[in-house]
Amino acid sequence: MTDHANTVSPAAGSFGRLRLAVTRSEALRGLTLMSPTLFVVVAAMAVPLMLMVAYSFWSQSYVTLDTSFTLKNYTDVVTRDIYHILFLRSVTISGIVTLVTVLLAYPMAYFVAFDVKKNKLLWLILLTLPFWTSYLLRVFSWKVILGYNGVINSGLMSMGVIAEPLQFLLYNPFSVIVTLAHAWAAFAILPIYVSLEKIDRTLLEAATDLGDGPVRRFFRITLPLSMPGVIAASLLIFIPTVGDYVTPSLVGGTGGVMIANIIQAQFSRANNWPLGSALAISTMLAVTAIACLSIWLAKRGTAAIR
Repeated sequence: MTDHANTVSPAAGSFGRLRLAVTRSEALRGLTLMSPTLFVVVAAMAVPLMLMVAYSFWSQSYVTLDTSFTLKNYTDVVTRDIYHILFLRSVTISGIVTLVTVLLAYPMAYFVAFDVKKNKLLWLILLTLPFWTSYLLRVFSWKVILGYNGVINSGLMSMGVIAEPLQFLLYNPFSVIVTLAHAWAAFAILPIYVSLEKIDRTLLEAATDLGDGPVRRFFRITLPLSMPGVIAASLLIFIPTVGDYVTPSLVGGTGGVMIANIIQAQFSRANNWPLGSALAISTMLAVTAIACLSIWLAKRGTAAIR
């Protein structure tokens, strides 16, 4: 007589072995936990990106979309000088914004990490408090501050410093750099602070005991060990600001137009999605290459400092 209680089907045995393998493997357990988030990321980002890649190889004439494979859009991106000029301007503005923001954020993060002994969380909240408001409100605030009849011009004229309002404060790359540097400051302070906070203080004490002064100790220990935070902050600022089109539209004027404004115009006013997709994909690839090169140079520079 067959004992059904002790009989296990091959399918059930295979499922049991698979479940045991998943339970014992840390990588598979991690993948299982990440699968919901991974699905959302793939659905929300990868699928639209693949659609954009597909659009970039199509063409459009007025409202007619031709799905035949073509490289005309990429040929236009490579051969037209206006796109080169706008991309170089975007990279230059974003590079300056990144440099200025990191240079301003590093002392703030250093102060909280090393000089503040109590209530560090309160200091971090105070540093990020201006960024609790809407991004658009902060951009409009700078428009009011830098405007022809804005706070700066009105204040200088009332003190008799200038006879007429300064015109270079708004609707140019300068206003774009100032606005973006303020808007993204919090994204630079926090990663740099975390990197500084993780530095082993005994290393600094040992350097002092060996005769290093504050400046030499900073460049030999503090700065190299905090470079991961600096690199992370730089990437968090540089990559999004290259693709920012709201700030240049509001405070940049004709002289502050960036490549993202042209991409946005292709998708909206021009209704040329294939060309807009080709511009977006080309910009993404170029920014990725620049970011990878910057990381490599930063690591080489850190090694040279050490």
